[in-house]
Amino acid sequence: MEHQLDWALAACGRILRPVVRLALAMGVKHPHLEVLLRDLLLEEATRSWRKQGVAKPNISQLSVTTGLNRKAVTSKVRAPVDALPHTEISAAAKTFTLWLQMVSENQAYQRLPITAEAEDVPSFETVARLGSRGNVHHRAILDELVRLNMAAEQDGCAELKVDGFVPVDNLQAMLAFLGDNGRDHLLAAVSNTLGEQPRMLERAVYARGLGLEDCESIHQLVRERWSTLHHELAGEMTRAVDRAPKGAKGRIRVGIYTYYEDDTAPLAPVVAPKREEKTP
Repeated sequence: MEHQLDWALAACGRILRPVVRLALAMGVKHPHLEVLLRDLLLEEATRSWRKQGVAKPNISQLSVTTGLNRKAVTSKVRAPVDALPHTEISAAAKTFTLWLQMVSENQAYQRLPITAEAEDVPSFETVARLGSRGNVHHRAILDELVRLNMAAEQDGCAELKVDGFVPVDNLQAMLAFLGDNGRDHLLAAVSNTLGEQPRMLERAVYARGLGLEDCESIHQLVRERWSTLHHELAGEMTRAVDRAPKGAKGRIRVGIYTYYEDDTAPLAPVVAPKREEKTP
């Protein structure tokens, strides 16, 4: 289509603006982003060719697909190292989710003995063993939750302190959640836009012209509804993992977001300064 490139660039601009805001706040400069964009272009181009049956696309194919010259293509010799943990494999997150689910069913479970001699007495050790599938010692998981200020330890007991796994005191963990949650949200939207199947649930409700107090009231309503849905989803996902066949590779992430601001100062378009021509 005649205007398809312009439309795509405009959509990318809207998506990338908060990414650029984050990058600038974290001290990331243009050269860092340029290298990152080049590597992502090559990785996604390779994925696209493999999807079409080409096991190992050559330099020319990657150059034509990405618009990068051959030198830029060949300069990428290895995959970049991801410096962030993957949130979906965190033993602490899995244990926390299971513990929170137990508390939703019985508030008495908010405070658990760290260990218990009787098998029929719930303990943090038991929850950690179930949450981590026995792969991580319960002491290491509890230490991590205490470090993240999500749990407290006192008199041989562990107590849950928050109602959501949002490690606000840990920048690396927060960036990991931002990356994973933002990625999957956009993957759902991109998949739908490109007409891939099955269609993913990706919806939003929007209103303009209301007070910030009402925005916050709506925000709190969403938080309350999400809390109920979160417990239901966590339970269903736990049961699905338990009944999955050996070697199952499926993954799913269900999320929700709310954003509001005072929209009195819309962003102005970026205009490049004109060059001053020198007269001879």
